[in-house]
Amino acid sequence: MAARLGGGEKPFHVVSPILESLPLSRAAGTKVYMKLENVQPTGSFKIRGIGHLCREAAKKGCRRFVCSSGGNAGLAAAYAAKKLGLPITVVVPSTSGPATGHASLVLELKDSLETKPDAILLAVGGGGLLAGVVAGLHQVGWQDVPIIAAETWGAHSFHAALAAGRLVTLPDITSVAKCLGAKTVAARALECAQECQIISQVVEDTEAVRAVEQFLDDERLLVQPACGAALALLYTGRLQRLQREGRLRTPLASVVVVVCGGSCIQVAQLQALKSQLGLE
Repeated sequence: MAARLGGGEKPFHVVSPILESLPLSRAAGTKVYMKLENVQPTGSFKIRGIGHLCREAAKKGCRRFVCSSGGNAGLAAAYAAKKLGLPITVVVPSTSGPATGHASLVLELKDSLETKPDAILLAVGGGGLLAGVVAGLHQVGWQDVPIIAAETWGAHSFHAALAAGRLVTLPDITSVAKCLGAKTVAARALECAQECQIISQVVEDTEAVRAVEQFLDDERLLVQPACGAALALLYTGRLQRLQREGRLRTPLASVVVVVCGGSCIQVAQLQALKSQLGLE
């Protein structure tokens, strides 16, 4: 089902399903809803922000697009360009996507859930998704909903920036979660930490990949390690630990995990990652 824009315009993203996950709920000790962005036409949430950006640019007279990512962002840009009938050049490397448009994800949560969640779990790379969710929380009046921001060590530029109180550039991206590989998080992401309660959590690559495999068994959905970072917070008991530390309320009525998806993953790649990390 496609969402609707003002003026009758049809966006490029779909209203993704929000489903309760019984396995994740058991692991987390609370009701867990999945926002399934992996079912977007391009396989990830990126089509929300980039689709919106491309449409607005076309309205202003843009007649060609250039995208600095060959991954999920590049696929989203290519999809939007095709829908608009415009040419595009996709180059590498990986950028922090636009936040405008990602806020629609929270509006869909507002429309679908009976009550607001007690927390939203998501992965942070360049910071576009985080900034968009914060914008959405402001729009629906949910500024008090904490965000648990997941990264992997070796792609933890947001965590490093929070610790330093300023933007920090990592020397290199060493994590297998390449979609989280922004050496420097967007400045807007750091500003968001002043506007909402954002709890930064960093997991090991092994935890992220194990979460990907467990999620495949539990929900029959294959996602990238970047998404596995957020799922690992549930599978490894991080949620309960945050409650014990007093950083999250007890009890939690429900939480939402953004299953950000990713089209660049196959079973063979998952097996290769397991072998690389010694998980065989």
